[in-house]
Parts: sequence; structure tokens; C-alpha cells
Amino acid sequence: MSIKFSKEHEWINAANPDAAVVGITVHAQDALGDVVFVDLPAVGTTFQQGDVTGVVESVKAAADVYMPVTGEIVEVNEALRADPSLANTDPLHTGWFFKVKLADPSQLDGLMDETAYGDFAASH
Repeated sequence: MSIKFSKEHEWINAANPDAAVVGITVHAQDALGDVVFVDLPAVGTTFQQGDVTGVVESVKAAADVYMPVTGEIVEVNEALRADPSLANTDPLHTGWFFKVKLADPSQLDGLMDETAYGDFAASH
């Protein structure tokens, strides 16, 4: 699998670099608790790596969602907007946040693989 992870607890599956899928990690949703609202970016908006793209709110806290790579939003998960709990029940599949067209696929090299992210998340 081509899933990579950011230090801000986002994951990206760039199997399709024209529509790479981004969401929050299991660790992030565990820390947040029950997600009650998501603010998703607008389709057509371009973000730089590290930019805030939206917000996820839970019963415990609100957290920014960061762009793991530079690119243009090509789709958002309307099902997640309608049912934010998908971020809890299936964060790596149906609970994805948005899809992005990568501007610079080499940025993926700076992200962590699953093993490195697991070690990182356990220590933070």
C-alpha cells in the first residue's frame, strides 16, 4: 500500500496522484473522541504542504486538519460531512476527508510509512 503519514496525524494514499486520498489517523480520532463536525475545504482550492485545510470537532476538542502535501482539492467526502462519526468508525476508508491532486509527488518521500508512524504516534 502506498499510505504515508504526517506528524500532524493525517494519512495519504497516493495510489492515484491525481486524486490522492487524505484523512485523519486512527491515533488522531482516538485522541479526539467522538467526532461531531468536520469542516472540509472547497473543491478547486490549492494548499501548500502544512497548510490548515479544515477542522475536525469532537465532544472533547477541535483540531486543525493539515495538508500533508502541496496540491489542489479535487473532491471532498460529502458522506463524512453528513455523518462525521465515519471519522471514528472507519478513519482509513469511508471516513476519508478529501482527495488532492499532487503538485509534487516527491513530497511523499518526507512522510512516514506505517511502521515509522506507529513509533511516532506511540511516543506522542
